[in-house]
Amino acid sequence: MADPLISLFDAVLSDLDGVVYAGPHAIPGAVESLLRLETFGVGLGYVTNNASRTPAQVAAHLRELGAPAEDHQVVSSSQAAGELLASLLPAGAHVLITGSAALAHEIELVGLKPVHSAAESPVAVVQGFNPEIGWKDLAEASYVVAGGAMWFATNTDMSIPQARGMAPGNGTLVAAVAAATGKTPVVAGKPEAPLFHAAAKRLTADRPLVVGDRLDTDILGGNRAGFATAAVLTGVDTTHTILAARTDERPTYLLADLEGLYAPYPEVISDDGTFRCGAASAVAGDGTVTVTGAEDDLDAWRAACAAWWARFPDMAVAQAPQVEWRTH
Repeated sequence: MADPLISLFDAVLSDLDGVVYAGPHAIPGAVESLLRLETFGVGLGYVTNNASRTPAQVAAHLRELGAPAEDHQVVSSSQAAGELLASLLPAGAHVLITGSAALAHEIELVGLKPVHSAAESPVAVVQGFNPEIGWKDLAEASYVVAGGAMWFATNTDMSIPQARGMAPGNGTLVAAVAAATGKTPVVAGKPEAPLFHAAAKRLTADRPLVVGDRLDTDILGGNRAGFATAAVLTGVDTTHTILAARTDERPTYLLADLEGLYAPYPEVISDDGTFRCGAASAVAGDGTVTVTGAEDDLDAWRAACAAWWARFPDMAVAQAPQVEWRTH
């Protein structure tokens, strides 16, 4: 039997929301899959854009769910923002926090002074997710940004998976300030590569696999970092959006969930324009992909992606083909 996919890598850099949990609850099978990594000698790091909690709080939540997690295994966009601001501002500079106490803590750790009002003469604004943020907070940020202060965002995820469904993410709050000011922030977290490089460095990993549910943050960021990427279907993106992905956001692997790490990954074979994966095959035309197989078979989607992406290797914007299904 072929080796499982995980045997190709020395570490997994996993996203959290939509991969390990949705809201407070673990995604079925996720914790067990993370625990199994140790039996393969594979390191584990968590790379998260959610800036509402400290890495220690995130690690504690993961341990409550039964997942393996030491504080140092969590690398957050808040930490990335702190390091970025510290490289650009003098020690003790005032930074307006539009976000959580966890974000303020990271800013304090790098020698800057968190403030919460324009009256305290901030020279920069850093904006991170916090479910408690209200209109007054966004207004204060807008006044300071419009006044010429540097503006940073931990991330610009437009949505965040919750137990009840998809909810507005930090990107929607950033967009409100952008709409009010006409300005654009510097983004510290995913999809920028440094967050992934920092996580790999902590694990001394040479062959990490980035696993995420979002093309525009996890997969794009992992690709930019030069790492292999795997998209799972337990969060935001779907087989349809992955098929339509622009070149920079195309994952190396397509998995149903984290349990897919422990199965052999099927080879996609190209034969004169026909792409075969398992029992399925696909052929791409100018605006269509004809798939022979079942729509609920992941191999059929792997074949479809291979065919469409080979037909259009350089796609700057997402473009969804018409998918035509045929039975064997």
